[in-house]
Amino acid sequence: MSESRRKFIKQVAIATAGTYLGTMGMSAKSYSRIIGSNDRVRLGVIGFSDRFKNSHIPSFMQHYKELNFDIVAVSDIWKLRREEGQAFLKEKLAHKITACRNNEELYSIKDIDGVFVSTADFQHALHAIEAVNAKCDVYCEKPFAETMEDARAALKVVKASDRIVQIGSQRRSGVNYKAAEQFIKSGQFGDINMVELSWNVNQPGRWRRPDLVAKLREEDTDWKRFILNRPYEAFDARKYLEYRLFWPYSSGQPGQWMSHQIDTVHWFTGLKHPRSVTANGGIYVWKDGRKNWDTTTAVFDYGKPDDPSNGFQVVFNSRMGNGDEHPAEIYYSNGGELNLITNKISPKGGLTEDMAKAMNMKANLLPEKDLSQLAVKVEAGANTGGDVLTSAHVRNWMECIRSRKQPNAPVEAGYYHSIANIMTNAAVRTGGKATFDEATQEVMVDGKVFKY
Repeated sequence: MSESRRKFIKQVAIATAGTYLGTMGMSAKSYSRIIGSNDRVRLGVIGFSDRFKNSHIPSFMQHYKELNFDIVAVSDIWKLRREEGQAFLKEKLAHKITACRNNEELYSIKDIDGVFVSTADFQHALHAIEAVNAKCDVYCEKPFAETMEDARAALKVVKASDRIVQIGSQRRSGVNYKAAEQFIKSGQFGDINMVELSWNVNQPGRWRRPDLVAKLREEDTDWKRFILNRPYEAFDARKYLEYRLFWPYSSGQPGQWMSHQIDTVHWFTGLKHPRSVTANGGIYVWKDGRKNWDTTTAVFDYGKPDDPSNGFQVVFNSRMGNGDEHPAEIYYSNGGELNLITNKISPKGGLTEDMAKAMNMKANLLPEKDLSQLAVKVEAGANTGGDVLTSAHVRNWMECIRSRKQPNAPVEAGYYHSIANIMTNAAVRTGGKATFDEATQEVMVDGKVFKY
């Protein structure tokens, strides 16, 4: 079939469908993506990062032929990574890749349908705004935002668009996590009264890049583009490449790890954010010039804002001086626990007959249930190359680009985990108790808006 004939048939189909598109809540442009299922979806890469190289592209490669997707361009403001990305993708996909010096160059390419955003933590929300304004769908890494200003701006732009934005909270595509959500929301678990979250590593180089730092020269990149809306300061190769160690470029442990785990709390309960957060910790092990803590304990109070008698506590612990990177997520109720590392629901710690008898109560014990019977094996580390969670999450985004349905982790998921992240960072930075003002959508400490 000739290209002109194919285009004509597609246009006729769109016009015919127009009489009922409104009842489906879809635009003609959205519908054209569905009936054009044989048309290749062309993606770009914003930031040739370790996350993209080790997780996004292995996941993408598992699905792109079946779903008829392709990657055609990479944007990176550092010459070295731009050239590495171009060569890497050319080898993977066996065709020419356009290397772009910045995102404007990438979006000027004809027919870019979507992008992977895996840049520095503080850039995610701003790069998502750029992508949506360029009419692109977005797979946006977490943390979604490190300031409420950025979070609000990105939420507004995305919600005003018809773009498919998937936040990189890949637990939402895990079969075991979905089973846990359904069990809790069904009421079988009972009221949550405590959640314990932890993520510990002992890797001195986890966020260090000394070899790359030595290679980075200011003339080979664009420092002003890098810092975006952060206060200007002189070029610093460590802050460029080791940004997770330095505020305001990253909150460190809260943004990198807690944002994954706290998202499950929001998802399982329907709550949008904590009522309050306090935190303690410090730089106890790695005296390498970093500004973000290497050890953090944050305590959250969750529940309905207008009912202080109803709620539960969440504790997040993270240490970088000891640990094997097997994060723990355990939900407790009066009847037992739901453990998302063992994938088991059990009556462990629940109210036994002997305990209940003294109070003339009935025993309250959860059934034994193995979530893993419903789930593929979960890789513990979020940075595991090609892990099953990221693979499922990337596929979900790709399928939603076709169907125009909302993905598993829509923009609201990113907005809500950002609130918890920013509240934690506010508690860390000030030593005070962080709360959230619903009216202004601002994080507050001691009656004042938290600002970096």
